[in-house]
Amino acid sequence: SGQEVDAKIERERENNARNIEITHRPVKDKDMVVLDFEGFVGGVAFDGGKGEDYPLTIGSGAFIPGFEELIGAEIGKETEVTVAFPEDYQAEELQGKEAVFKCTIKEIKEKELPALDDEFASEISEFDTLEEYKEDVRAKLTQEKEKEAKEAKEAAVIEAIVDDSDMEIPEAMIQTQQRQMIDEFGQRIRYQGLTMDQYYQMTGASYDKMAEQVRPQAERRIKSRLVLEAVAKAENITATEEEFEEELGLMALAYQMEIEEIKKTLPERSAKQIREDLAVRKAAEFVVENAKKKA
Repeated sequence: SGQEVDAKIERERENNARNIEITHRPVKDKDMVVLDFEGFVGGVAFDGGKGEDYPLTIGSGAFIPGFEELIGAEIGKETEVTVAFPEDYQAEELQGKEAVFKCTIKEIKEKELPALDDEFASEISEFDTLEEYKEDVRAKLTQEKEKEAKEAKEAAVIEAIVDDSDMEIPEAMIQTQQRQMIDEFGQRIRYQGLTMDQYYQMTGASYDKMAEQVRPQAERRIKSRLVLEAVAKAENITATEEEFEEELGLMALAYQMEIEEIKKTLPERSAKQIREDLAVRKAAEFVVENAKKKA
C-alpha cells in the first residue's frame, strides 16, 4: 500500500539523517545525548549504577523509566532524576527501590532529515527521480510480502508436523539453542553500541530470564530442524553442487571475498553444515508442495 511505501521511505530518511551537535538549548524529546551518571539508593552509591560517556536517545525507553525526566537538562549542569526500579529487577537488592541518578549531559545531538526530493532519491538509490525510487520500493515490498507469505505457509505446515510428532529433546540440546538465540540477540544490540551486561543492567533482564523467554521458541526451532532433517533423509534430498556454489557466492558477496578464497578458508565442518542447511531448506519446500497436493 502507499502507506507502507511512505513508511519505508521515511525509515530511509531516518537512516540518512545527519546528527547535528546542539549547544544552544536544553535537552528535548528524541535528542541523542551523551551523559555521565551515578545512581544512589538512600544516599548510597550502588554497584553498577555508574556510567561515563553513555549514549542515550531520549524517549527510546532503553533505560529504566524515569530517565525521560532529563528533558530540559542543560549541558554541563548536574541534573537529578528519580527512578523506581521494577519489582522484578535483576539485582535483588534494588527491586522496587527508588534511586536518584545524578546526571551530567555532555553532548546533545538532534537528527536533521534530508528533504524528500529527486536529489535524495539519487543519493540513496540508483534512480534519478523520487518517482522511480518510489516505484522500486513498491516492487521490492511486494516481493518481500510474497516471500513472507511463502515462509509463513512453510512454518504452518512444519508446525503441524511437529505438533503431530511426539519428540523428547535432550535438555543439553535446548540449552545450546537458547545460548545461540541469546548470542544472536547480543550481536544485534552490539550494533547499537551496547554490551549484554549493559543491556541487563539498564532493562532489568538477565541471562536466565531471557533463556526462559526464548525456551518455547528454542524447542520449536530444534523440533522443526529434526523433522526436516528426517524428511531430507527419507526422501534423499541433498544439496546439488550448483546450489552449494550459489550459497558460497552469496557468502563471498557478504564478506566481500572471492569465491575461491572462501573455498580455501572454509573448514570442512562448515561446508558440511552449509550442505545440511540447504538440504533442510529444500525439505521445507518439499513438505509444503506435498501438503498442497494433499489439500
